[in-house]
Amino acid sequence: MDDIGARLRLFRSKTGLTQRSLAKKAGVASSTVSLIESGRISPSVGSLKRLLDAAGTSLAEFFSFDAPHKPQCFFHNEELSQISRGAVSYRQVGGDLSRSSLQILYEIYQPGADSGRVPLSHEGEEGAIVIEGRLEVTLGDEKRVLGPGDAYLFSSKLPHRFRNVGKSPCILVSACTPPSF
Repeated sequence: MDDIGARLRLFRSKTGLTQRSLAKKAGVASSTVSLIESGRISPSVGSLKRLLDAAGTSLAEFFSFDAPHKPQCFFHNEELSQISRGAVSYRQVGGDLSRSSLQILYEIYQPGADSGRVPLSHEGEEGAIVIEGRLEVTLGDEKRVLGPGDAYLFSSKLPHRFRNVGKSPCILVSACTPPSF
């Protein structure tokens, strides 16, 4: 019953109809639409057909429609997407970021590892907090070495480069908007 009610609510919302206006168009009591959508009653096939006709859809479309999947909001450690391995490891929160405006990474730089000799530059902003180790951050002609608890935040248009200058792995959590990897 909940599935039929949730689907009806989705179809009704798609058409911009209120419960009252759908009920009026279908010739049923507005309390009936509310009870169906809340999963408290199951409509007869005839009642459902009248409601769907009023919402501009068919029974076939109604039952074949896949409701949008709820986006994943929580991620276990093993669910992070590995997008780079080796001396620099990037693990991303979430898989497909095509509809996201934010990218969050768990980064590990091995001793001596860097983001490359050529400074990066792109649209957006980025920031991070160093969790462990020492990270040299170069922004244009300015360099800073950051340690645990230190952070950075800058326009990604500035040429930038990262390098682990410590003797142990450097771990940081970073965010970039829009996603650039």
